[in-house]
Amino acid sequence: MEVTLMICSMLNIKYPIIQAGMAGGPTTPELVAEVSEAGALGTLGAGYMAPQQIKSALESIRKLTRSPIAVNLFLPDTTDMDKDTILAMQQHLNTYRKKLGIPEVHDIPETENLFAEQLAAVIEAGVKIVSFTFDAPSKRLVEKLHTSEIIVIATATSVEEAIHLESNGVDLIVAQGAEAGGHRGAFLSGGSESMIGTMALIPQVVDAVSCPVVAAGGIMDGRGMAAALTLGASAVQLGTAFLTVKESGANSIHKETILTSRDTDTKITKVFSGKSARGFKNKMMIDLERTVRDDVPPYPLQHILTSDIRKEAAIQGDKEMMSMWAGQASSLARESSASELVRSLVDQCDAAFQKAPWR
Repeated sequence: MEVTLMICSMLNIKYPIIQAGMAGGPTTPELVAEVSEAGALGTLGAGYMAPQQIKSALESIRKLTRSPIAVNLFLPDTTDMDKDTILAMQQHLNTYRKKLGIPEVHDIPETENLFAEQLAAVIEAGVKIVSFTFDAPSKRLVEKLHTSEIIVIATATSVEEAIHLESNGVDLIVAQGAEAGGHRGAFLSGGSESMIGTMALIPQVVDAVSCPVVAAGGIMDGRGMAAALTLGASAVQLGTAFLTVKESGANSIHKETILTSRDTDTKITKVFSGKSARGFKNKMMIDLERTVRDDVPPYPLQHILTSDIRKEAAIQGDKEMMSMWAGQASSLARESSASELVRSLVDQCDAAFQKAPWR
């Protein structure tokens, strides 16, 4: 486990555990701080946050911990927009707006790229670990961050993507298996094309690159952690497991759905955000997939188009119109504190290695 010790030293953490930077509210300052205080790496999911919100969240986190933390950002999407597809989608979505009793929408929304300002806020706050999703950070961006002594983490869903990330100079690669909840980190192909399971992906990526690899996707407890480390990963990243801890900002309906879920309850979809993401199946997901098929506006447009519906559905408690991201092993989630989860991961991982028949 020499590489695992190296990554702990690099990130200045006690345990090779990273809490995923889930955007949209789950990663409260309390969650991020509690994870880091427990010896793992807490991550603020800042993909949807305005620069001032990022600044405020980081100030709150720093009042709770001086331990290392990370910030996750979404790299901007450059996909072209098709106006007819957007307007047609608005008509489909108006059906759900009517059901919720909110105003119909018939126009094309404005999009705003805040990435440069988001990144500036992170650098100004003195954050020393930044992770990226949705694309590969360019060599120029990586060099800029390295100049500020910032460790750069990025996500790959295939060996090809991992090699590309290493060539751009990233320090750590998160190898995201198909089991993972939330958005796919694919950038060289569509998220549905690189659906490689974690157990198959990790050893192939480890063999293909020289930088440390972080395993993600379907890891919920110490057994999964031990398996990932055995496959050559230097650390693990968990998202779904942290959604149900008491410090999580996830909606109560979302938490309850996770805690009562089965292994077959999730699927990959683009209908909520325009990017492939794994979440719980519901009526809106199934109906839209059947109706529009592949005619879904790209991210961030579809995310913006559906945001009023998803927000109001959460307020009304209608989980049939909410996007509730989760991984395939969601049924293993438990209620606890973040620190208790970190401790159980470590204890269970230790126990798994002690049980090895060759010991």
